[in-house]
Amino acid sequence: MESGYVTTPFGRRAMSLGMLANQQLAGAIEPGMKRSKWKLFRAICEARPALGVTDRALTVLDALLTFYPDDEISVEKGLIVFPSNAQLSLRARGMTPATLRRHLAVLVEAGLIVRKDSANGKRYARRDREGEVDEAFGFSVAPLLARAAEIEGLAAQAITERELLRATRERLTVCRRDLSKLIAAAVEEEVSGDWEGIAAMFRALVFRIPRVPTVEKLVPLLDEMALLREEVVNMLEIQIKTQRIDANESQIERHIQNSNPESINELEPAFEEKQGARVVVDRNGDAEPSDERQVKERPPSSKAAATDIFGAIRPGAGPGLKSFPLGLVLQACPQILDYGPGGTIGNWRDLMSAAVVVRSMLGVSPSAYEEACAGMGPENAATVIACILERGGHINSAGGYLRDLTRRTEKGEFAIGPMLMALVRANGGVRRHVS
Repeated sequence: MESGYVTTPFGRRAMSLGMLANQQLAGAIEPGMKRSKWKLFRAICEARPALGVTDRALTVLDALLTFYPDDEISVEKGLIVFPSNAQLSLRARGMTPATLRRHLAVLVEAGLIVRKDSANGKRYARRDREGEVDEAFGFSVAPLLARAAEIEGLAAQAITERELLRATRERLTVCRRDLSKLIAAAVEEEVSGDWEGIAAMFRALVFRIPRVPTVEKLVPLLDEMALLREEVVNMLEIQIKTQRIDANESQIERHIQNSNPESINELEPAFEEKQGARVVVDRNGDAEPSDERQVKERPPSSKAAATDIFGAIRPGAGPGLKSFPLGLVLQACPQILDYGPGGTIGNWRDLMSAAVVVRSMLGVSPSAYEEACAGMGPENAATVIACILERGGHINSAGGYLRDLTRRTEKGEFAIGPMLMALVRANGGVRRHVS
């Protein structure tokens, strides 16, 4: 199209300032400018939202470009394509004439093509005697060449925004998954903290995720979710450090015990005996009230009786622990009743539920309690927790003491009976109501 040439549409179509502006833009093509029509078309597809065209309109543009004879668009090779409606409809995947006209108008409005209508509105070309096109009437693709740099810039920006949106969505998905699983792990492991409040905050953030996400909407959500994840991770790291400290204390206690085999104390100082009773200790570590029996000399043995911190004589036990009636356990450990469902314990299930609560309160790690359940059995592990609760003020590390009892159980050196009987005597046979 020659510079300064203006053409008006044929028939009832009105002229507009936008059409005039597009025609002027099409005439401002730099000399020697060339572009591959298919690379330029892909750039238009990338920049489609910014250009304001539909996918059906791009289908029509694709069909128009197939009528351009060369792969490169340039002024020297001409800029007018003049297909008939029938041929254009076939190459536009069978689009109907009415739909075809509508989408051609969209391309004109978007400034991607310009109409050059003949006097009668037909599309054709006049050729000279050599067969070269002298003048053609149809659709000019000159705007594509004139706006090539702009279109390529819009395409690059669209690609960058799409990649940024993809990366933001992936980061949000990973952060959302991390929070969900970390909160679930904290609840399952019974880590101390307001996990119901944290879960509510997490659900509120998830609810704010838009159905049509954009970078502007997702970035603030990602920042808030990342801060919440950091807080959760810090809380869990504190719990891990606490468990490591408990494990170290347990190892230190076992080391002290083994370094002094003559001591009657296994992990903690022995409990006081009944009022008026005096403990006599023999060479083998046996402790007995002096008013009940005299000190006896006993030959050394690999599984000799030993005095537990509960003040009871604990003989070597077999490979398995004997379970005792629930009534006897509650008589020896009445404090556990306060932690049962509704403040009462009516069966072993209630006792085990109360033991889980007490375990967390005493600072016993989940791993230590699981090892006790595996080594002693769930009922006996709950019984031991109830016993530890009764004498909690005399035990510095409940977790270390439980691990030591589990180790002794595996060696057949621990029995629950003497512990229970010692507590029954210490409590003076006081009974509490059990429903």
